[in-house]
Amino acid sequence: MYRNQYDNDVTVWSPQGRIHQIEYAMEAVKQGAATLGIKGKNHSVLVALKRASSDLSSHQKKVIPIDDHAGISIAGLTSDARILSRFMRTECLNHRYIYGSPLSISRLVSSVGDKAQTGTQIMGRRPYGVGLLVAGVDEAGPHIYYICPSSNFYECKCMAIGARSQSARTYLERHKDEFKEVEDLGELIAHALRALRDCLPNDNELTTKNVSVGYVGRDVEFTMKDDEDVEEYLKMIEGDEKKGGSGSADPEQGAEETMETQ
Repeated sequence: MYRNQYDNDVTVWSPQGRIHQIEYAMEAVKQGAATLGIKGKNHSVLVALKRASSDLSSHQKKVIPIDDHAGISIAGLTSDARILSRFMRTECLNHRYIYGSPLSISRLVSSVGDKAQTGTQIMGRRPYGVGLLVAGVDEAGPHIYYICPSSNFYECKCMAIGARSQSARTYLERHKDEFKEVEDLGELIAHALRALRDCLPNDNELTTKNVSVGYVGRDVEFTMKDDEDVEEYLKMIEGDEKKGGSGSADPEQGAEETMETQ
């Protein structure tokens, strides 16, 4: 009858067939700062907005390296992201130690999905309240995967998650057929930054202080760019007009952000 009768444990289903604990975890992703990933012909790119919890603190790290051929960006609870990123690093290290080769991205993502699912099935556990965008390259080429708090994972041409990410998805949907033919890394990053900029309110702009970039390619190890290193890419989109209508309120914005939700 009342919602709070069915949200005390992840093993309890509501009469409507819903698991409220998983919905709460997915809401944490919607409150995190926006991040997106794009897959090109030879590269995968991640870009993310960095958000400080207050004027007295530094920006939270959003792009995390996993291995030479893979990295992730996050939206949601940073503490949960650290647990999953440490698990992913261990999986990659073990595979390199045993087989002497990098772990394929599909197997890595499948392992994370299996780990995340235990939190949706066992009494006393809770789902991980973080969404992951995984960028990587293996023998099959570049990949972008989205791992949801429900433990579902999807391979994508491009994907955006987090607060106000609908504006970025609109840009990505408009240009999704162009990305697969892009060979130039700079052009791919410029597309990603244009999409990410649409997630900002009209009176804000991307700067070296609020954006992170990560990329990996067939012949490029996973590399992170922060602060002044991002300036060269921001210059590529100077003067471009915003397309996403980001000034309007986003229904995914949700409640007031907490310090841990990034």
